[in-house]
Amino acid sequence: MLGFIKKALIRLAKRVLQSVLGQLTQQLNIVQEQALNPMRTIVQAVTGGAWIGEGANAFVEEVSSLMIPGVGRVCDNITFVHTNLRRAHDVMERADEEVRNKVNGLADIFGSIY
Repeated sequence: MLGFIKKALIRLAKRVLQSVLGQLTQQLNIVQEQALNPMRTIVQAVTGGAWIGEGANAFVEEVSSLMIPGVGRVCDNITFVHTNLRRAHDVMERADEEVRNKVNGLADIFGSIY
């Protein structure tokens, strides 16, 4: 009974991890599509002549030096967390495989003895 519960908990943990990885990917896409890309488009429009003058230059400087790098750091952090969670998932999978192989090996040894 205890083995069944452990297996169920491991399956649940893997599903939760897969869900979190998917959500992180979605969040990264949202940040890029709804924040980073529009800011870059606006900067291009302003530098392309849509707005001229000191205010335009100050705006481009603020967005380029503060906002875009800040949003880029958010993207970097999401990617960092995603990468580490993916590594954790891989470690779980390798550990499961190693345990399965050892158990099967022991079963084969005992099976050949008895």
